[in-house]
Amino acid sequence: MSDDNKRNLQWFEASSMRELFGAIDGWQATHRKRFASLNVQRDGDLFCCIAVTNPSEVIIVDGGFSGVDVRNNALKTYS
Repeated sequence: MSDDNKRNLQWFEASSMRELFGAIDGWQATHRKRFASLNVQRDGDLFCCIAVTNPSEVIIVDGGFSGVDVRNNALKTYS
């Protein structure tokens, strides 16, 4: 996998909530990643956000993998 997503913590800051939303939305559109969680706080005159993205190294496959399978929308593991 070419996308190294071992570090999934992001920081955003802006002078308004509208600007902060634009920065977060723009980042998400550019990087095509989902956020697992967001926390927005004021820091002085700025609105700041710490965001955690979903790790891309988690891959669920449908068949063809020894020990792991997806059936009826459920992940099955075999020992």
